[in-house]
Amino acid sequence: MFIDHAKKNEFGDITWYPSRHTAVYRYDNRVPLSTPGDGVFDFLGFQANNILVSKSTRATEKAAENSRNVNGKCTMAATFLGYKKLIANGLKRDGLIFTGYPVIGNQGKMQTSGSCLYSAAIRIDSSCAWDPRINGLFFYESTAIFPATKFGEFIRDVQRLRDIKSENFCGVDIYNGFLIRFIKASQAYLGQSEDSIVVDFNYYRADDPLTPRLNQDVWEEVEQMAFFKYGAKPHWAKNRNSAFLNVQQKYHNLNKFLAVKKQLDPQNMFSSEWSDEIFYGKEAVKSDGCALEGQCICSDDRHCSPLKGYFCRQGLVYTEAKVCRYSSTTSIA
Repeated sequence: MFIDHAKKNEFGDITWYPSRHTAVYRYDNRVPLSTPGDGVFDFLGFQANNILVSKSTRATEKAAENSRNVNGKCTMAATFLGYKKLIANGLKRDGLIFTGYPVIGNQGKMQTSGSCLYSAAIRIDSSCAWDPRINGLFFYESTAIFPATKFGEFIRDVQRLRDIKSENFCGVDIYNGFLIRFIKASQAYLGQSEDSIVVDFNYYRADDPLTPRLNQDVWEEVEQMAFFKYGAKPHWAKNRNSAFLNVQQKYHNLNKFLAVKKQLDPQNMFSSEWSDEIFYGKEAVKSDGCALEGQCICSDDRHCSPLKGYFCRQGLVYTEAKVCRYSSTTSIA
C-alpha cells in the first residue's frame, strides 16, 4: 500500500500513529494553474501557539514522565490526534479555516508550511512551541532513510514491539507519530542511490541530559532496529550521534564528498568536533549515562542510569539491540 501511495501521489505521505492503530494518508498532487483556490497548509506543529498552551503542554508531559504515567501520555495523544483531525492538521481553504476537502492552493502556500516564524513581533503572548525562551516543547527527532525494499519489514518489527504494550508508543503520538515520506534516487554524493522511504519520529527529551525517559528502551530499540538491523541511513541533521555509527559504509560516495569539502573549505571553517564525529561515524568515549542522550550504545549498566532504575538490557524484538530499560526490582551491587 505504501509503495502504491508513493507512485500515485507526487507529494503524498503517510502519518502512522502506532498507539492509536491509525494511519493517515495524505493525497497531494498538482492540478492545472487555472484551478480556483487559495488554500494554505499551515502545519499545526509550526503554527504560533499561545505561550501558556505550550508551557502547559510541556508541564503535563513532564509530569507524566516523572510519575511514570503511561496512561496520561495516551490521553494526551488521543486528544491531540482528535484535534488534528478536526482542523486537518492545519490545512485551510481560502487561507482562513478548514471547511472540507479538497484544499487547493499555490505551491508556495501548500508545500511550505508553518506560520509561527511570520507572526507579528508585537504579539508577546504567542510563540513557536519550541522557543527556548518559554520552556515549551523539548524533544528529539530521529530520521531514518530506508531502501523501499526493506521498509515493510521494519514496520512489521515496530508493530511487533508495539503489540507487546501499545501504550508504550503513546509518547511518539503526542507529536507526529511516524511521518513516512518518499524520495527519488539521486546521483548527489550524499543523496540516495535508490528510491527510498524516510521515517521521522519525535519523542520527549528531558531537561537534564542525565535524566532517563519513560519508555527510554522503546525508542532506543526502534532507532537501533532502523539503523543497525535494516541499515537505514541517517538524516544528516535530525539524529542523535549513535545513529551515525559506521555511516561511511552506508554512503558510498562519502569520501568523494569529503574530498570536495576539503577542496572548498581547506581551513575547515565549516567543520567542528561534532561534524567530524558525524562524518566519520565514530562512537564517543563511553561514560556514565552516555546512552541517555544517544552519545553511545550501552554495553554496561553505568551507561544508563542504574541509580534511577535504568539498566542496559537487550531489545525485546530486535534482541541484538542494547537499550536502557527501567526495572523496579533490579538492584545494583
